[in-house]
Amino acid sequence: MIFQRIKKIFILSSVFFCVINTAIAQDVAISINANQNKKAVSPYIYGLNNSFDKPAQFYKDAGLRFSRMNGGNNATKYNWRKKISSHPDWYNNVYSNDWDKTSKEVTASHPTMQLMYAFQLLGRVASSTAHNFNDWGYNNSNWWEGVHQNLAGGGVPNEANPGGDALVEGDVNLYTQEWPADSTVEILNHWFGPDGLGLNNDQFRYWSMDNEADVWNGTHDDVMSDGLLPAAEFMDKFIEVAKKARALFPGIKICGPVTTSEWQWYIWGEESIMINGKYYSWFEYFIKRCADEEKESGIRVLDVLDIHHYPWAPTDNDALQNHRIFYDKNYVYPGANGIKTINGGWDNSQNKEFIFTRIEDWLDQHFGEGHGITLALSEWSPGPDEPNLASVIYATHLGLFANNGVEFFTPWTWFTGMWESLHLFSRYAKGFSVSSTSSLENKVSAYTTVNEASDSMTVIIVNRDMVSEQNVTVNIDNFAASDRTYKTLQLSSLPAAETFKSHTNNALKENEVSVESNSFTITVPALSTTAVLLQTATLGKNDIHNKAGEMKVFPNPANNELYISMGATHAGPTHIRVFDQQGRTIKVEDTYHDGRSAIRIDISSLRRGYYFLSAQNNHHNSTKSFVVKR
Repeated sequence: MIFQRIKKIFILSSVFFCVINTAIAQDVAISINANQNKKAVSPYIYGLNNSFDKPAQFYKDAGLRFSRMNGGNNATKYNWRKKISSHPDWYNNVYSNDWDKTSKEVTASHPTMQLMYAFQLLGRVASSTAHNFNDWGYNNSNWWEGVHQNLAGGGVPNEANPGGDALVEGDVNLYTQEWPADSTVEILNHWFGPDGLGLNNDQFRYWSMDNEADVWNGTHDDVMSDGLLPAAEFMDKFIEVAKKARALFPGIKICGPVTTSEWQWYIWGEESIMINGKYYSWFEYFIKRCADEEKESGIRVLDVLDIHHYPWAPTDNDALQNHRIFYDKNYVYPGANGIKTINGGWDNSQNKEFIFTRIEDWLDQHFGEGHGITLALSEWSPGPDEPNLASVIYATHLGLFANNGVEFFTPWTWFTGMWESLHLFSRYAKGFSVSSTSSLENKVSAYTTVNEASDSMTVIIVNRDMVSEQNVTVNIDNFAASDRTYKTLQLSSLPAAETFKSHTNNALKENEVSVESNSFTITVPALSTTAVLLQTATLGKNDIHNKAGEMKVFPNPANNELYISMGATHAGPTHIRVFDQQGRTIKVEDTYHDGRSAIRIDISSLRRGYYFLSAQNNHHNSTKSFVVKR
């Protein structure tokens, strides 16, 4: 796209200078329990928004697994039939925007990456480029304060008051057309149907329900000239599109409501939502409506509750604590605003967000426990753009979201230093998070992951102290690490220029640490991220055997049966386990591998979706993902 969406990010960020470390390092104790809170880490937290301007190998080396491709505000009026969209931040002019082309290009270059596009819920989309405002003739297409004025469709600019409305509003009927629910979901047949493009819908399971509908009266005021839709009317549109999409693609992941930021988590326009005398904040109302619909119709209309968040911090130290807004019930958020209205009216004492915990409670309340709806963050900014701050803030969020089973995470703003953190986590963290507690949690955190067999462990230590190094002692339970030295990988003192080039050319500093009796002590620099790569003696033996060949599962996608080629020539009893993305065991089977033939397992009872399979015996231990497609 020629023009990128301009976001108002309310972050006060100071310029970071190198500081001579004169502070005395503190002693930090970290306790890890490999058997506690074991939870599958979604590979899709390693994501970003709309960016494939580098060679494909760069993204593969970085470990990118997920991309939100819809373009934010530009998704709302996207016409997939004509491949055009109206740009709300540039006079509403209509430009080419070819999702067919981008989807085919990215799937060809990244066949295993998950891609997310969006359905249009506004009711109108772009129809013609013939009525654009001549921005080139006006000022050589330079930005000015009036780019938001509604000038497509014959509008007249207001030069005297560029921050206000156009002198003459453009005629929306000249460049947009009606777009009902059937039209928006028909892209599924266009892409995946018998006469469609032939794309594999398993690579497009996640679909965003438009974008930031809670501020359409500002971003799309040309169409929403009468103000924001009532909350109930928006939910009717949401549910209609969700049900029609589910009918065409039963395995779809419906993601919404993709709200703009903290104020909109709680407030829908100027509405006070009351049902039977009870006040509902926006998120709870949204959840209630989705739950009521599922109970009434039996059709799931929400799979992932996806939000946006542009945090505010008065200082860099505050920005380093902004991850606490999601789960920490004791954290007083400096940017607390909408939360003050959570009970109706204005309560200035309400300043603790813990928004993901609140959402989980509302989901349990309205859907019931075991609902399976996950959480996601599809637009976000770290705040400060200094590389060491951005790297550490992003690393903290990756660790936090891995620990809590967040489904996907796609920052909108991408700063120098973030590629390094993405690479470190996606390449070296394991598939399951386990319990880690720190005696100085708000300064130093550990994010620990293990493989499915719990014989390989990565401990990632993040030091958010801007000045002091920290002496960290780590004690590990329920993991028998061999007494020896282990490799460490560290990010610290990043320069202003981008350092990440590839998997082998980056800023990671390799060192080692000695482990004795399941304990080690390490000193970590200020503003640093350090990975310690551990393993048990058993893993060393398994690694030798695994070199004989890699386990394969096929066909993939599968229907009713799956075959496992062990990649090992030793016969023996073999334990098979199938588990879902939340780490829940779905199927267990004990069989005997003859050292030659593929193992067959019956998966006819599994629902359509994404699963993991582990196979373990005395000579082999591997985990692979597979998809059930019916």
